[in-house]
Amino acid sequence: MVRPLLPRSVRVVFFDGIRSGLPVEEAGAAVGVPAATARAWNADVGGVMRNAPRAGSGRFLSFAEREEIAVGLAAGLSPAAIAAGLGRSRSTVGREIGRNSGSRGRYRASVAEDRAQRRARRPKTAKLAACPGLRAVVQLRLTDRWSPEQIAATLKQEHPDRPEMWVSHETIYQSIYVQGRGALRRELAVCLRTGRALRRPRRRPGERRGRIQNMVNIAQRPAEADDRAVPGHWEGDLIMGAHGKSAIGTLVERTSRFCLLLHLPTVTGPQDTAGNLAETVRDRMIEVIGTLPAQLRRSVAWDQGKEMSRHADIALAADIDIYFCDPHSPWQRGTNENTNGLLRQYFPKGTDLSVYPAEILTAVAAELNARPRKTLGWKTPAQTLTEILSRPDETAVATTG
Repeated sequence: MVRPLLPRSVRVVFFDGIRSGLPVEEAGAAVGVPAATARAWNADVGGVMRNAPRAGSGRFLSFAEREEIAVGLAAGLSPAAIAAGLGRSRSTVGREIGRNSGSRGRYRASVAEDRAQRRARRPKTAKLAACPGLRAVVQLRLTDRWSPEQIAATLKQEHPDRPEMWVSHETIYQSIYVQGRGALRRELAVCLRTGRALRRPRRRPGERRGRIQNMVNIAQRPAEADDRAVPGHWEGDLIMGAHGKSAIGTLVERTSRFCLLLHLPTVTGPQDTAGNLAETVRDRMIEVIGTLPAQLRRSVAWDQGKEMSRHADIALAADIDIYFCDPHSPWQRGTNENTNGLLRQYFPKGTDLSVYPAEILTAVAAELNARPRKTLGWKTPAQTLTEILSRPDETAVATTG
């Protein structure tokens, strides 16, 4: 026996809850379904909210209207009278009764609703399912670890006159995520960068997002910082430990490539304790930058991480300007990104960074600053910085990197 589907309205409320930021299980509990059912519903749409049902526009009969039809028929009303009461056309109600009545001619609202939902589940044939040649190319490139966006872009370049060989990257994702599309093998999800077979919302439960207040964009940083001729302009970031539960702060001076490391012992989960992390970063940056001479305290460039939400306190206490990079633009902190890569020799990804005391960080920074760099003419960052500090501030010009 086929179990009746729950009313569509229940699923609408469930997915509206997810869109508002509720975790899947909580959204399920809100509509009275078990956690397993909630997870199954989410998996049916691949976690892609555009595939999830929304509140109807009124074009189709609702469950409440079907109940009114059932009550009217039981009272002996004609389809025309029922239609007049609902404000629907006579043909709409007539087709509904003829289409969804049982074998004995009895009309029941719950059975009619269930039948209507099952008929409505007729997804359009996916483009990748209808075009074997296109599907083969996409599958091959996925196995070669190409991203869906790379595949979509190159297909247009390779077949400029064949639209049938074009496909959007979102179509590729949905063909993997959404069950029953019959296009791409679900196991190809392991070829995606995330390795996930289900789309997850970027926002975590309880996480509040928004712009950091009073940010100054990096475009407003003095031009002198771009050519590295004037020292004292720094780039900063965090390197994260396993599961994002530990971190080390990094500061790199653009002209000399001199590196400073910030010991952050109280970080125990940046996403859940963003306020504590911001306070820790603030205190350590004020402490470290405060030890620098004035000629080395001109600016710091950072990404838009919440750890810098106390940037105004840092700028005031350390007497330094702070600029923020554009979202998803790590090249605007290229020197810092390169240094963070070097630091991973000492602090591998996926490890707990909280086990390293401040003394170890000082030793690692000293060792890194003692490495000769090709970009510095094979001088070390420490040597270059010493030369900078030996010059009068008004004539301080370092080797361009």
